Amino acid sequence: MGRQQNINPAIPIYDDQKRFTKKEVIEALGMSKQTFYKYFPELEEYGIVKVSRKIGKAKLYRINVEHPLVKILREYELKLSQEMAEKAKMKKPILA
Repeated sequence: MGRQQNINPAIPIYDDQKRFTKKEVIEALGMSKQTFYKYFPELEEYGIVKVSRKIGKAKLYRINVEHPLVKILREYELKLSQEMAEKAKMKKPILA
């Protein structure tokens, strides 16, 4: 995954209440199916994502927000968002 991935804000990946399909993740990340299917089984194996519901053959997944790696990523995302907000405030022109 060498290129920058754009995550669709319509899929809140760190929301443990959000359920998503593999297709939704592929589309949101803009990655190839081949790359996705190469790595997704490991995410399941390590407990980062879990099956939350089965509808026929389709499975819905959710992020395991209790997983240590997910906790770290959530903290990092929060810090990054705060830093970006601070930088944006500093760049705002002051009106006289």
